[in-house]
Amino acid sequence: MKFIKTSLLFIVVLYLTGCASNYKTIQPRGINYISTNEVDGISLQYRYDLLDKKYEKKEEKNGVKLVAIKITNNSDQDLIFGKDVTLEYENGNGVYIMENEKVFKTLKQSPASFLWYLLLTPLNLYTTKTNSYGLPEQTSSTPIGLILGPGLAGGNMIAAGSANKKLKAELLEYNISGTVIEKGETKYGLIGIRTDTYDALKLKIQ
Repeated sequence: MKFIKTSLLFIVVLYLTGCASNYKTIQPRGINYISTNEVDGISLQYRYDLLDKKYEKKEEKNGVKLVAIKITNNSDQDLIFGKDVTLEYENGNGVYIMENEKVFKTLKQSPASFLWYLLLTPLNLYTTKTNSYGLPEQTSSTPIGLILGPGLAGGNMIAAGSANKKLKAELLEYNISGTVIEKGETKYGLIGIRTDTYDALKLKIQ
């Protein structure tokens, strides 16, 4: 009877746990915002917990939270986010909003990290059968690592690169820092803040 060596099962486990993650776009205009507050006719709605898989792990590891915000300006003047209006925590402490490029570099997947799959290149698949003496006997050896190693490395590097491009594009599209919010207008943004918690946010008018 033929069977597969346990080394192959080990590779399957590695494949299932170490693959690149896709990036699911957040689309701040279409999500449900959980928290809201208003100051002087200017309202803030926001939401944490936007990422999943490897991107979520990057958040936790690096002490960063990606936050979707929605600001509606019902005051009688135009405002610049980051100058006329900023964010602070409920306790009055200021919120450190990271630069857009820094957010991307902190959260992105590293395509080069999947090169370790090349270590699988020497892997062989062995099949055996029981001989007339009741003992296992090797019948063949197939160098599956020649395909498996480079294939997994290349595939995951491409997937990670593609996901990162989607993340970067959405961060750029919803970069609200320095944006003018005209009176009567609503603006949406994605911001990265330095924190390990999910503390309540509020507007601060300068």
